[in-house]
Amino acid sequence: MYKNYKVVVNTAAGRRRYMQYLIPYIVASPIVDRYDIWINTHNGADIEFFKQIAQRFPIVNLVWQPDGVVNGNESINAFYKACIEPDTIYFKLDDDVVWMEPELIEKMVRFRVENPHYFLVSPLVINNSLSTYLLQVAGKIKLDQYYSAASSHPVLWENGFFASDLHLWFIQNYLKAGKWNELHLGKKEMGMTRFSINAVLWFGDEMKKIEGKVPGDDEEFLSCIYPTSQGVSNAWNGDAIVAHFAFFTQREELDKMGILEKYGQLCIESWNKDPMMKDISDAVQSIMKDIQSRQIELENQPSPYRRVPPRKIPHARIKRFIPDILLEFLREQRLKDRKTGFIIQ
Repeated sequence: MYKNYKVVVNTAAGRRRYMQYLIPYIVASPIVDRYDIWINTHNGADIEFFKQIAQRFPIVNLVWQPDGVVNGNESINAFYKACIEPDTIYFKLDDDVVWMEPELIEKMVRFRVENPHYFLVSPLVINNSLSTYLLQVAGKIKLDQYYSAASSHPVLWENGFFASDLHLWFIQNYLKAGKWNELHLGKKEMGMTRFSINAVLWFGDEMKKIEGKVPGDDEEFLSCIYPTSQGVSNAWNGDAIVAHFAFFTQREELDKMGILEKYGQLCIESWNKDPMMKDISDAVQSIMKDIQSRQIELENQPSPYRRVPPRKIPHARIKRFIPDILLEFLREQRLKDRKTGFIIQ
């Protein structure tokens, strides 16, 4: 609870490889009343992980897809219908948010309460195109050229090489040094524009006005269409920072660079210094090990959901027939031919 508001965190899940680093932040927060994990996957190993997490931490509540069908991002919308409780603040976090500054949840809930006139509020997100744009215009990061404000920018959102540079810049210069507060840039208002909703808060009473009905692309509707139609804006709390691992356009390169493992090591090293956080982290890692030992068996279990045939993506089909050695060669050529650096140290 916070000032008579119930606080509910939710995550469309998901992938345990990321959430092993997200869950400890949430279950340790003293103001979170409930953590809703939206089960939006067919993967039996991930589902078993979430079941064991719920058994271990009473604050965790598993929410099943209400239509009984899972189809990636397209089946997420139905979950919003339950996010309309009165006097409640909802904090939706992507499953691959892999680091939060201390007391991030408390800071964001306080900001939400103090700024009720915005529809959505978001922290500053490392690896979010518009957050990167804010860092650029505030002079917090020096890039090799000016990059425009666009949620799907071909470099700031799409480029895996840029994302790896950005994460390493943040880890080396700010995370390891404990200087992330040097990136704080205050409140920034936005309106009539789409942004990636990696970490957003809203009031249940506001979502109740539309009965939680989110049509089409939830990101486009929540960040742009609905607030614009209501004549309201959204805002960043630039004095609170989280790190978001990857967009699908970036994931292959970041995995090759071992970026997730770098965040994981830093998280666990930090948590080991705090007895409560260490207990939570150890419990999560114990569950991870159990799932890993039974992964094949669990992944062969039938899905609790109806499947929808995936849309055929031509380039993805072609890629399956290209030998791995050729794919690696093409990747190396892209690495060789690109500009020498996006970030000027």
